[in-house]
Amino acid sequence: MSQLLILRHAEVLVTMDAARREIADGAVVIDGPAIRWAGASADLPPKLLAAAGEVIDLHGHVLMPGLVNTHHHMYQSLTRVVPAAQDAELFDWLTNLYLLWARLTPEMIRVSTQTAMAELMLSGCTTSSDHLYLFPNGSRLDDSIEAASTMGMRFHAARGSMSVGRSAGGLPPDEVVEDDASILRDSERLIDRWHNPGRFAMQRVVLAPCSPFSVSRELMRDSAVLAREKGVSLHTHLAENDKDIAYSREKFGMTPAEYAQELGWVGPDVWHAHCVKLDEAGIALFGRTGTGVAHCPCSNMRLASGIAPIGAMRRAGVPVGLGVDGSASNDGAHMLGEARQAMLLARVGHGPAAMTAREALEIATLGGAKVLGRDDIGAIAPNMAADLVAFDLRGVGHAGAWHDPVAALVFCQPASVSLSVINGRVRVKGGELVDVELAPLLQDHRRLARTLFEAARHPHTAGA
Repeated sequence: MSQLLILRHAEVLVTMDAARREIADGAVVIDGPAIRWAGASADLPPKLLAAAGEVIDLHGHVLMPGLVNTHHHMYQSLTRVVPAAQDAELFDWLTNLYLLWARLTPEMIRVSTQTAMAELMLSGCTTSSDHLYLFPNGSRLDDSIEAASTMGMRFHAARGSMSVGRSAGGLPPDEVVEDDASILRDSERLIDRWHNPGRFAMQRVVLAPCSPFSVSRELMRDSAVLAREKGVSLHTHLAENDKDIAYSREKFGMTPAEYAQELGWVGPDVWHAHCVKLDEAGIALFGRTGTGVAHCPCSNMRLASGIAPIGAMRRAGVPVGLGVDGSASNDGAHMLGEARQAMLLARVGHGPAAMTAREALEIATLGGAKVLGRDDIGAIAPNMAADLVAFDLRGVGHAGAWHDPVAALVFCQPASVSLSVINGRVRVKGGELVDVELAPLLQDHRRLARTLFEAARHPHTAGA
């Protein structure tokens, strides 16, 4: 028997298993990348305890499955609170920021990926997707994948793309678009090089043309064909705001959901970001086909896009996960905070019973797992991946909330993670990253963010 990692005496163990058990004084036994046993600390089998290589005491903590982030643009951590984009809606926001993003470099992709992952991990996230859709100055998706491997986070790298520039009626400037054939060739290369379809895979590749207003109809269709030939998932932005709907009706003569259906972009291997303006017919279509949605409440509020009909989606059987979205449209990437905002925004739109704290946590764990097409994460049970996080609720932000510490995770001040285990390895302990020294990483990030901003402000004097 290999040496085991045992977590015990958690105030509450939130399993998210089929029975949604919440176990007082809970314990979990981890064997390699998988969970071997979960239950009450008093029931911990002595033979397992005797085989422990490390035992971690979690008095005062809530222990739960790692949170799953289903939509992000990690490179955008370099362009937070850019003044020209602070008070804009989606299309104007994009128009302002494309000027900066056109000057991204491979080093910027690498450092921003590591920084964004550090922020996510310290918020309780153990699995994240990332949608990288522009590749200037020699940048490649490989840059983010290689950077992610240093962080120890479970990663779904989405090969985004833009192929319709401004001169052809699209939104992005021509300098940041690629041609369809090049995109498809690189997509196939990346799948062959990096995609792991196996259980407990730490690395998967997703095909993700950016949006209906930045790629051709042919690229959408051909990407879906390629993805299904290769057995990978599909992802894009859809129905994000009113202008998005207007563009779809004007250019394609149909709603975004109808357009997605026509091009093969529905099914359990597809998930769409936002869907704030998904209509009743679209909701029914997504529920019928098992098409997933990444709900990004902070971004939707930040850009005044609206309130996504999450309750109606879930009632229709649509898989829904949470996404922090880009760090330039959220300006934060705290997954527990995102769950809190999901609950609060649902209540603003639909009343105090629209979403409970436990529903928000379920969306952030099991919901995200289903959206990403995974049955090995999102719950604490034997033979599931050992992705677990613990939050210490003994601080002032949770004082007075001990009668329901699980709900306190969402209702109270969002806590930083105390312990994070990913694929059976401790990655955060005592609230600190184990494998990465944060201070020098942030110093590099600040330098690159400043360089990027100055290059866009003074394009003729600053280098890219």
